[in-house]
Amino acid sequence: MACRKHSTITEFVLSGLSNDPHIETLLFVLGQGIYLLTIRGNLMMMLIRADSRLHTPMYFFLSNLSFLDLCLSSVTVPKLLNYLLSEKKTISVEGCLTQVFIVFITPGTEACLLSVMAYDRYAAICHPLLYGQVMSSQLCVRLVLASWGLACLSSVVIVLLALTLDFCEAQTIHHYTCELPSLFPLSCSDISINVDILICSILLHGLGTFLPIFFSYNRIVSTILSISSTSGRTKAFSTCSSHLIGVPLFFGSGVIHYLMPMSGSSLDLLLFLQYSAVTPLLNPLIYSLKNKEVKAAVRRILRKCV
Repeated sequence: MACRKHSTITEFVLSGLSNDPHIETLLFVLGQGIYLLTIRGNLMMMLIRADSRLHTPMYFFLSNLSFLDLCLSSVTVPKLLNYLLSEKKTISVEGCLTQVFIVFITPGTEACLLSVMAYDRYAAICHPLLYGQVMSSQLCVRLVLASWGLACLSSVVIVLLALTLDFCEAQTIHHYTCELPSLFPLSCSDISINVDILICSILLHGLGTFLPIFFSYNRIVSTILSISSTSGRTKAFSTCSSHLIGVPLFFGSGVIHYLMPMSGSSLDLLLFLQYSAVTPLLNPLIYSLKNKEVKAAVRRILRKCV
């Protein structure tokens, strides 16, 4: 047979971002700086939960969002940095499948969490008097657990699709990390069903999380426009402006990356780099720069540390 079962293949070769040593050195320095800033920003967003003044649903969701960004960045960027410095750019089959799972479960959970945060803003702006009752601590925990559960179910389906692939002699993945779409070109079996299931899974998960955001903000905008005073409208809008910036940043790059044909081109790699490294770096900035409470909490935490 021309093909070999994936169980006989022990490792894959990753082509990485570049073969030029000078470019690799530059990318290493840039990637290391991005990763260190990502760790610092997301850890700080997680630590603000220690401030008793920020024990609210929104900051509970933000700390979970930062944890997810930290996980996604930590499973992709350190590996990239390692490949940039090593001559042998390989990854074991087990490590590859682990990356496939994590690269899907973390963004999947984040998509659910952004949907939950939109509902939280809807409850805060449209039903402020009932907000404390609607967004109870028990409900918040259940929503986060449900987000993890749905993303885990979707990720298990993705890994099962990867396990059904038969691989040919070619073992080079034209990427710097393992994703299911990047494994398809290596398969010598019929992948049409796998591709259809992958697209359906992404569309169902994407639409299932984006539509609640759309309908929540439709009601939020209607409520804000009905406020008579300009200061009231400005104050109401400021409570959800950061979320409005974070949603298109996440969904835009993610949907384009996963639904466009996987060709191993520079555009593919740059989209995933933006999706897995730049977005986790920007999220803490988006949710803290315009938030006086977060900045005040960070200052209080830093004073305690000093």
